[in-house]
Order: sequence, then structure tokens, then C-alpha cells
Amino acid sequence: MTIKKDSIVLLSAGLDSTVNFYNALVETNVKLALTFNYGQKAAQKEIQRAKIIADDNKIAHVVVDLPWMKELGKSSLTQDKYAIPTGKSVLIDNQAASIATAKSVWVPNRNGVFLNIAASFAEGTGAEILVPGFNREEAATFPDNSLDFIRSVRKSFAYSVATKMDIQCYTIGMSKIEIVELGVKVKVPFEKIWPCYQAKELWCGECEPCKRTKRAFLATRLDYKHLFEKY
Repeated sequence: MTIKKDSIVLLSAGLDSTVNFYNALVETNVKLALTFNYGQKAAQKEIQRAKIIADDNKIAHVVVDLPWMKELGKSSLTQDKYAIPTGKSVLIDNQAASIATAKSVWVPNRNGVFLNIAASFAEGTGAEILVPGFNREEAATFPDNSLDFIRSVRKSFAYSVATKMDIQCYTIGMSKIEIVELGVKVKVPFEKIWPCYQAKELWCGECEPCKRTKRAFLATRLDYKHLFEKY
């Protein structure tokens, strides 16, 4: 019998991270779920849903507060003076428009910071694998969602971490539709995730991750209209 390696999952409660979390439960021995509060507008919802998901699976959940990240750059994801792109400004099949919306929500070195903090937790607890939630679709406009990014960070860990450390993202080569299909396979409770950039009562339905999630649900014939404010 193969002995499963210990892992730490970076869990924002979004579609990608939650599907990776549930797949990691199958493939690894998940020791901890980490959620980052970096001043993002959806922080309250992300933390709440991530705790529910972790608690449902009896996995320890830790929130890492990074208040200093809120004022870095000019991200609409964190700063109230900038509006998150929604509605007609979000064209998920238009590369130029997607680059513009990605620039609006970009938080400087966010995923680089997250993975390095997670590596500290992993080294401190003896975990060998970090599991982030990235995907092929968004890697086209977010370079820190790409396989090249993962490979680069893996190399850096050879110098910054004293133990053997790997990064395993099960969705790195997948579209959102394929991620939903994997989520169905590993029994993700989609009604408990929070893919939205905002913290309304329901998922707004108009920001980029909401639109990508809606498209994936429609393509896989999953009916979650009741979770969206606008469908």
C-alpha cells in the first residue's frame, strides 16, 4: 500500500482551491488548510466558507492575516477607491479585456507570498506538499497561475526550505469546465464554495470568477442559479 504524503492546502474557498482541497483529501494526508486575509473585499466570505469546508472534513484551518498587502499597488480587489470590474467590462472570451480586468485586480506578488508562507507552515509541520488552486484558463492573464510559476517556486524552495518540498496543483492544466467535472468526481459541495470577488449575500454573478464559474456550471448542466445574484 502506498503511504500518502502530508500536505497543506491553500484554501480560499473558490472553485479552484476547493476542488484541489477535495482532490488532495484523496491523494494526500491533508494536515492543514490555510486561508489568507490580505484585505480582499471578499475576505469575510472566503474565511467563513473555507472554515466550513475544512470543518466538514475535520481538517485544521488557519487564517493568516496580511494587513500590509491591502495598500500595495492599486488593486480593486483590496482597495475601496477602485471598483472591481463587473458586467459588460468582463469579457471572459476576449483576451484584451481579460488582460485589463486582470490588471485591475492584481495584488503585487500575492501568490508568491502565499506559497512561501505555506512553505514555512509545511516545513514546521513536516508536510511535503503544498496544494494551491490554479488553472489553465486564468494562467493566460495571471502569470502566477501558470505551470512555469510553479516550477520556478519549486526551484527556489531548494534554497529557502531545509526539507524536501513539492507543489502539486491538480487543476493546473484544466479549464474551469474540467475543474467542475473533477469537482463532481471528488464530491465537492459547490453550494459551500465562494468564487466571487465580492462579499454580498449571494455570488454577484458579474465579476470574472463568477462568470467563469457560471459558464462551467452551464456546460456541465449543474443547476446552481440560486447561488448567484445575477445569472
